[in-house]
Amino acid sequence: MLKTLLVILLVIIVGLLPSLFSLWVIRKSRWRTHLRIRQASRNFSPRPMREISRPTEGDRYYLEGVGYLIGDISCKFNARSGYMRCAVNPSGPCGDCHHYQPTELSEA
Repeated sequence: MLKTLLVILLVIIVGLLPSLFSLWVIRKSRWRTHLRIRQASRNFSPRPMREISRPTEGDRYYLEGVGYLIGDISCKFNARSGYMRCAVNPSGPCGDCHHYQPTELSEA
């Protein structure tokens, strides 16, 4: 009688193990998702942005067919954009930037 009862109990436990494992995996994934959402909300929360220097008239150039560009357009790292000077020093100024490298003009 006792042996039969132990076998029945073992069958019930083995039958419940996949469900318990599934619940554990679901709970763990929800916890990770919650942490990622919390971290993302911290990263994208509105914070006071640093003052970005506006381009001055001497820093702004008009190039035919392209439009207005800011920064030293002879620099290798210039973004050729009206919004950002370069990847190295996006807020400028270009005058005393130690990353300045003249563009290499290829002769065709």
